[in-house]
Amino acid sequence: MKFTIVGRNIEVTPGLRTAVEEKIGKLSKYFNPDTEVQVTLSVEKERQKIEVTIPVKGNIIRSEQTSSDMYVSIDLVEEIIERQLKKYKNKLVDKQQAEMYFSKMYVENDYMDEDEVKIVRTKKFDIKPMYVEDACIQMELLGHNFFVFNNAETDQINVVYKRKGDTYGLIEPEI
Repeated sequence: MKFTIVGRNIEVTPGLRTAVEEKIGKLSKYFNPDTEVQVTLSVEKERQKIEVTIPVKGNIIRSEQTSSDMYVSIDLVEEIIERQLKKYKNKLVDKQQAEMYFSKMYVENDYMDEDEVKIVRTKKFDIKPMYVEDACIQMELLGHNFFVFNNAETDQINVVYKRKGDTYGLIEPEI
């Protein structure tokens, strides 16, 4: 695995680099040796956060963990990614192209699907043109953390969503 480790408001010391490479390196049994891993370490007040992103075959395997100790965050993120890999193996691995991205051991090993993705409810509703700000207000009124709407300015389907820190995000399609 090839690591790119970046620090925000924190110096990436040799000790931190070694801890990341050793802990996240345990995931190398799932990937081929050329797999690139982007790791961002950041500190905000008392929060020690690690974000790990592994782009693989059109998918992105990603996790971020926060704790009061960076080494604890590193341990947590490795466990989460390993759980994701085992849980979604059948969806991630296409037998014909798997060898390009994943290790032979990962491809051939069967993991129990802990939780299948189950759609338990389907909703249909009229999508009315509205402005982004109106969509945010509607989302808040419904008590949801996202809202799908037809953007009155672009006449495209967009999604607004609630982010950490009481801010909002907008997802627009690329054309």
